[in-house]
Amino acid sequence: MYTANLIGFSLAVASSAFIGSSFIIKKKGLQKAGASGPRASSGGYGYLLQPLWWIGMVTMIVGELANFIAYIYAPAVLVTPLGALSIIVRNCEKMGVLGCVLCVVGSTMIVLHAPSEHSISSVEEIWELAIQPAFLLYTASAIAVVLVLVLYCEPRFGQTNIMVYIGICSVIGSLTVMSIKAIGIAIKLTLEGSSQVASFQTWVFAMVAVTCIITQLNYLNKALDTFNTAVVSPIYYAMFTSLTIFASAIMFKDWSGQSASNIASVLCGFITVLSGTMILHSTREPDPLPVADYSSLSPQISWLIRANGEIWQHKDDDELHSEFIGIIRQDHFK
Repeated sequence: MYTANLIGFSLAVASSAFIGSSFIIKKKGLQKAGASGPRASSGGYGYLLQPLWWIGMVTMIVGELANFIAYIYAPAVLVTPLGALSIIVRNCEKMGVLGCVLCVVGSTMIVLHAPSEHSISSVEEIWELAIQPAFLLYTASAIAVVLVLVLYCEPRFGQTNIMVYIGICSVIGSLTVMSIKAIGIAIKLTLEGSSQVASFQTWVFAMVAVTCIITQLNYLNKALDTFNTAVVSPIYYAMFTSLTIFASAIMFKDWSGQSASNIASVLCGFITVLSGTMILHSTREPDPLPVADYSSLSPQISWLIRANGEIWQHKDDDELHSEFIGIIRQDHFK
């Protein structure tokens, strides 16, 4: 039990290092692509031609591969919360040190009290877990929520409400983890001599995983391109981790047979990691604003706002009056 959990823990930590780095690299690639063409948030795919974005993508794939293997050895309730360690890669100074300590302490609590993996001998057993009424209800609810967010909320609020893109990523992400977990177990059983390749359930899980990953990456790119990374990451981490733990508890019954103290310790560890995540992001430097060329703007006009909120247009031959307060906001001319 502890050996398998330790292997899963080590792989999850390595995964966090790669994924944390990939966020930074992909963000820079998206910014470069947005400076020379349509942004990802506007439906543009110019970032696919950016080498920097691809370097970040490869780094993320390596991290996700390590994460994938970690799910083979350890339960999702152990592996998923350790994703917070990826944020340490991006910030560990001043108050960030406290955030790092909280993440490490919380992760340690989770490792020490995480449930052991249930013994599964075939992919058919995983399929039986996936089609149990409780998990089917969760899956149907997740799909319904995603459809509402994509078809109704995204066109209206996608550019202004951060919860739209992150909600899609998080809900889909919980299903991604469940299918990845199933594929990982199938691969492990195959390598041990019990081939699962011929089982149609293996390929169903594979198709679900690929579909969810593509959808998740698409909307994560939109979230990163539209909103500040310092805001996206902690909200995404909290929602994705919470939904994944919830989905895993329903499908794999991770808490079955666990004592109340162990469950409470894992939950406290998760809350500690979440607190550390929030502190880490509160100490991050804000993303730099995109540089724009204002050379074509006319210097003849400026806007002033009267103290009572009235708008008045100032011309060259007007004298400034003390009643007016000038606002210098060039980005309003974009």
